[in-house]
Amino acid sequence: MSFRLLHTAADCSARLGVLETDHGAIHTPIFMPVGTAATVKAVMPHALKQDIKAEIILANTYHLHLRPTKEIIEKAGGLHEFMNWNLPILTDSGGYQVYSLSQRRKISQEGALFYSHIDGSKHFFTPESVIQLQRSLGSDIIMAFDECPPHPCTYEYAKKSLLLTQQWWKRCWSEFQNSSPRYQHKQKLFPIVQGSTFSDLRKQAVAELSNYTGLEGIAIGGLSVGEPKNLMYEMTALNCEELPKDLPRYLMGVGTPEDILEGIALGVDMFDCVMPTRNGRNGMIFTTQGILNIKNARWKDDFSPLDSGLTKSFVSQEFSKAYVRHLFQCKENLGLQIASIQNLTLYLWLIRQARQHIQNETFAAWKTQIIPQLMQRIS
Repeated sequence: MSFRLLHTAADCSARLGVLETDHGAIHTPIFMPVGTAATVKAVMPHALKQDIKAEIILANTYHLHLRPTKEIIEKAGGLHEFMNWNLPILTDSGGYQVYSLSQRRKISQEGALFYSHIDGSKHFFTPESVIQLQRSLGSDIIMAFDECPPHPCTYEYAKKSLLLTQQWWKRCWSEFQNSSPRYQHKQKLFPIVQGSTFSDLRKQAVAELSNYTGLEGIAIGGLSVGEPKNLMYEMTALNCEELPKDLPRYLMGVGTPEDILEGIALGVDMFDCVMPTRNGRNGMIFTTQGILNIKNARWKDDFSPLDSGLTKSFVSQEFSKAYVRHLFQCKENLGLQIASIQNLTLYLWLIRQARQHIQNETFAAWKTQIIPQLMQRIS
């Protein structure tokens, strides 16, 4: 087994673990920066390693299929070589695009027909082709092809959608078992639990996966798609209670610092979200003191460090709030870079703090104290 569960907190379900891959160990809980098109937007790889201290990043199969295409990535020697990243990579399957590109796709039992958001060309994804694509990319963790139902949806829709996801999973698993990695390193395939916000469907989804031996992780999907936070937490808790204790649990697409800490308390091990980089590029800066809108006039003559609490971060200490605001006012690209690096640095710092508090059996009390501090608006 490539995942070792090291410790579970006494006062909640928070866990410490290590997930081993051929490109390095991933210490959980972990936040994974999103690099959809083989790049974390506005962030150089050396910053991801040195300042942010990312242990794994994401890329997206659908987007890489459209450009540069799997043929180009294969010629480069795989995704790690293509983007010059020698640490672990997880690739999403394109299943989220079944949800997000609802006006540009048609779903059938066989798969999903997409119309490219770039040029309108047709592309047909099947569970088999998605596994083949991710074999070609060479990511360390690959995701099953699924349908993510919207919120709200009817029980009938969610049930039908779950059945389709389960059928697609069987085909993904079969293709994965009957194919070989294209490169020297081993790949892990994670199935995805769906069921919208219906408890019985989510329990059914987990129960179905108990029939498979050799799984190396399981994802919780279909949340953070517009449902109220209390429902997201309720469904996450339900799935974590049912999922095997010896496998890492990946809550897809979540979220704010608050959501991540609450997810950790419920037993989640892995998180990803575009929020730190997307919101950063729009001027929302996450700091240890709270959330800044760096575009506001309040910061025009504030020469204090961007985040005095992150004492070991270059961008947090070396650039003032006034300077970063100036960059945004002038639409300078450096502002987008600084904001993105700051936000990801905060997220990974928070994850490391969480791991330390889990180890020290102080996580629950610390979480209650730090969430209001991190989520307050101070701009």
